Order: sequence, then structure tokens, then C-alpha cells
Amino acid sequence: MGGLLGVAVLGAGHMGADHIRRLDRVVSGARVAAVADLDSTRAKEAVAGIGEVSVHTEVEAALDAPGVEAALIASPGPAHEEALLAAFARGLPVLCEKPMVPESAGALRVLEAEARLGRRLAQIGFMRRYDTEYRRLKALLDDGRLGRPLMLHCTHRNVSSPPDFTSAMLIDSSVSHEIDAARWLLGQEITAVTVLRPRPSSGAPGGLLDPQFVLFETDGGALVDVEVFVNCGFGYQVRCEAVCEAGSARIGDDHGMLVTSRGSAGTEVPQDYLVRFADAYDREVQAWVTATRQGRVTGPSTWDGYAASVAAEAGVRALENGTRVTVDLAPRPDLYR
Repeated sequence: MGGLLGVAVLGAGHMGADHIRRLDRVVSGARVAAVADLDSTRAKEAVAGIGEVSVHTEVEAALDAPGVEAALIASPGPAHEEALLAAFARGLPVLCEKPMVPESAGALRVLEAEARLGRRLAQIGFMRRYDTEYRRLKALLDDGRLGRPLMLHCTHRNVSSPPDFTSAMLIDSSVSHEIDAARWLLGQEITAVTVLRPRPSSGAPGGLLDPQFVLFETDGGALVDVEVFVNCGFGYQVRCEAVCEAGSARIGDDHGMLVTSRGSAGTEVPQDYLVRFADAYDREVQAWVTATRQGRVTGPSTWDGYAASVAAEAGVRALENGTRVTVDLAPRPDLYR
């Protein structure tokens, strides 16, 4: 593929606007050709100063805009299925933010639609696979020096949750990252989920079950626990410790800038995911652009998006019912083996 890859960005909110900036100023080999958002004013603000970009309120119009060769989906999760199917119908390569589709039934429809094409078109945006620390941990586990992984201990904390955040979203929005990271690090599928709930923090909005303790079982006999706390109040923290037969390894210990002032010293704590994982997002989008220009699709697949949605949905049921819930996956199509 010659020239710059023309990308239609679907969604111009917090995530979409950051990807527009990234495509325009950070990533090489691509340009923003079109943007779609129900709020046309927001879309125009996101592309201010970028030339030759068409702005639309309909997904199909953006995908059909002149110069569009690929799509980056950064709209809210419930809109992803329609956008993915529209891109597939046009044969457009796609980078879709997680969740691929929040509901497992819709995720399965997307999986089956791509499988019918007989070729991959979609990369799903589980950006932790592109984070330097996560990649080092993955390489260490794959190397086998620490022996068989037995457990993963994970922490996922946010300063505060948005006004419309629900108890279920702690799992299907926040913990969905740990779901994919665990599957990728271990090379195993999640088979069951249990959710325990301590007394809610006084900092959590009324009615929000925050924090939560999520336990995953895998088909390789490993256990994965996740402390998710989306109103911790002090910063954005993501940590993961792998405990293996012959050792352990931990990432995410905030070895950032040391600030000394007035008799005290401390490290800065990132305040949101766009700061903590800025480099990972840059590498993720660059890898997608490079592969797309070469006619390839790499990274997390539609199967990974589907598996994460099924596990998250089981987690929500476990939260609501207070029981251990099994994760039942459809057969994996040959395209993703």
C-alpha cells in the first residue's frame, strides 16, 4: 500500500480524540481521512487544524468517505457491533477499542461474520499487550525460567469513576483488560469466575459496589485474582504479579519521577490510563498501521475480543448472583487457531 493510510475514526470522545491526535502527530504512515460522531461539534473540535478531513454523524458515511482505507473504532461499546459489521462489509481493516462488543451474543455474531470472510480484518484494542512491562513479563513466562505459572495477582485502581458508571462496569469495562492480559500472559482460557464484595468504600458513589475482588479459574489450572477499585481517590494504578513454581515477577510498581519538596519525597502517580499507557497506545496504533499498509492483520483477534466478552459477562452474573459462574465458549473457528 503506497502513501499514507487513510483512516476513518469512529467516535470523537475522550478515547477517539486521543487517537485522532495520535494518528495526526505521533504515528507514521497514516492520516485521519474522516471522523464520525453523533455530536458533529465535538467531531469538528477533535480534528481542528487537521486538513482534508471529512466530518460525519453516520458511521456508514465516514466509511464511504473519499480516501478511507481503514477504520479505527473508538465509539461506546454498544455501537461497536454495527461499526465492525459495516467495516467488514466494505473489506476495511479495523482497529476496534475494547470491549469488542459488550454482550457475548453480539461478540459471537462479529466473530462469525469475520470467520465467514475467511480472513482477519480486525485487531482488538487490548493495548496492555503493547506495554513494555507487560511484554517483558510475557517473555519471562514464555521463557519458562520461573517454571509453570500458578497464580496472577492483579490490581486495577482508578482515581474516580464517571457519573454513569455501574457496578457491572467494574468488570465488563475495567477488569476486561485483566481478562485479556491473563489469557495472553498465561496462554490459557478462563473457565469460571467468582466475585467477592467487601463493604463499599465511603468514596464510592451511592449504590456502586466498589471495590470488588474478582477470581478467575483457567483451563491450565491457574488462578487469577483482581482487586478492582475505581474510586481509590489518589491515582491510576495497574499492577500484576505472576507467581510461578520457581519464582515470581511483578510489574507496575510506579517507578516514576521522584519529587522532593519541603521535607518529603515521593513518586508521581498517573491520574488516568491515557497517561499510564500512553506509550502502549502509541505502539499499538503504530503496529496496526504498519501491518495494515503491508496487507497483514496482527495483534489481539476477534476471538480474543469474543472470549473477553464471554468471561466478562460471566463475571457480571457472578457479581449479581453471588455464585461461581462457568465460562462457556463457542468452538474456536479455524481462522483463529
